[in-house]
Parts: sequence; C-alpha cells; structure tokens
Amino acid sequence: MLALTRKKGEALVINNDTEITILEIRGDQVKIGISAPKEVPVYRKEIYLQIQKENEDSMNVEGLDALKKLL
Repeated sequence: MLALTRKKGEALVINNDTEITILEIRGDQVKIGISAPKEVPVYRKEIYLQIQKENEDSMNVEGLDALKKLL
C-alpha cells in the first residue's frame, strides 16, 4: 500500500486518467472527488464487497440449478 499525505485542494493521479482530489477535511472525515473515465467503475468498498458477495451467491444458486437439470 502506498500512503500519501495530501492537503485540501491537492490531488493525485492514478494510471494517467484517474484523478483523486481532497475536497474537504472535517475532523476525522475527508471528502474526496474522483475523476475517472466512464468505463472505470468506482465504488465505496462496502458496496463493492456486497456486489461481490451477491455475484458469488448468484453463481452458487445458478450452478446448483444447472446441476439439478442435468441429473
């Protein structure tokens, strides 16, 4: 993991086309802005993990149904 220190208004660039800017700092909360191409998905981690779990659950159910149909 790369750890960087940024101040309000400062930014960093990832992969030449994604920019993350520090918009606001209030106590222990930091508001960031993300500029990325439309084809690059951006999720909060808890949402990303939920999507991954739902995809895994869906694959398990579909796999069982397919096996039942074969038997």
